[in-house]
Amino acid sequence: MEFTVGMSESRGMDRRAALLFAALGVAWGIPYLLVKVAVEELSPAMLVLMRTSIAAAILLPLAARRGTLGGALRHWKVIAAYAVIEIVLPWLMIGNAELRLSSSTTALLIAATPLVGVALAFATRRNEALGRTGSLGLVLGFLGVAALVGLDIDTSDHIAVLQLGVVAIGYSVGPMILARWLANESGPAVVGLSFAVAAVAMLPILALSGGWPEAVPSAKVIGALAVLVLVCTVGAFLMLFELIGRVGPVRSTAVTYVNPAVAIVAGALFLGEAITPWTVVGFVLVLAGSVLLTRRPATQDEPELSPMLTGATTEFPALPELAEAATAGHSPLTRSRHGGVVGARRRTWRESGRRLGRPVVARRG
Repeated sequence: MEFTVGMSESRGMDRRAALLFAALGVAWGIPYLLVKVAVEELSPAMLVLMRTSIAAAILLPLAARRGTLGGALRHWKVIAAYAVIEIVLPWLMIGNAELRLSSSTTALLIAATPLVGVALAFATRRNEALGRTGSLGLVLGFLGVAALVGLDIDTSDHIAVLQLGVVAIGYSVGPMILARWLANESGPAVVGLSFAVAAVAMLPILALSGGWPEAVPSAKVIGALAVLVLVCTVGAFLMLFELIGRVGPVRSTAVTYVNPAVAIVAGALFLGEAITPWTVVGFVLVLAGSVLLTRRPATQDEPELSPMLTGATTEFPALPELAEAATAGHSPLTRSRHGGVVGARRRTWRESGRRLGRPVVARRG
């Protein structure tokens, strides 16, 4: 039996898939809490170096065993650009921003990435009509950001907000790079190489900034770093691949809408961060706006959105497999039906499995 990736998916979510979805929502929702803890003793640059180097050391051997590194290495220039845009700059900016902002506010502002994607689309003249639903989502999202920035953040923190703007731009452009140049390559190979490039890029930054630790980090920070790398980076990556194989890319990417809620609850429970009325208002508006902006249109009158319009809204790099699904007409990473489609409109799960670097178990549930 083969499962096809088309304009809709009929596969249900079994118990294991539901557990994976919940675990992935937590794994992608707590990085902001862990970064907040880690930057108490580590510089943002040192934190990025440690995260990327350890993750690369785990993922690259995995990709090598599957024989997928060679294909990805052919695109080394693109991977280098992707690593800087999707990992180095965003993770540096997040670490710096969390020196001033709460972890929950950081997560909420990054959840507004699709709004930045819309602005980029118009700036580069890739202005695709949003339709009524998308326009409503855009308005709600901007109102949510306004509620957070104008009413819930001290004026002295606006530099941190600008840094998160850089993050949103990187997370909007990253999926575009994957969709255009790397959609046919293995996820472990592309992301593993990207982490390796990012780790190398951090060395001169650390040398110039003097961000090396002056003492051995405390057990609390070491624990936060371990969870950040093993659970939120490598573990989430592997969980996402299995979830894609079970329920498909569309339902899998819906986990990004759970992350801000997890971040808010985690910040309140473990860091004592206040949840103000404006935090709740901003959360509801940003979440609603992002969902409406990135939903797949129900009718032919509602145009589909491109990767630039949507972007990644998690603290984990976008994946080639999701970009490939996007080019088949899915959200939240989709190409315009008017702007062309990379690859075939329909893919089989067996084909997708080959790109994951592992055989597909053709069974339901």
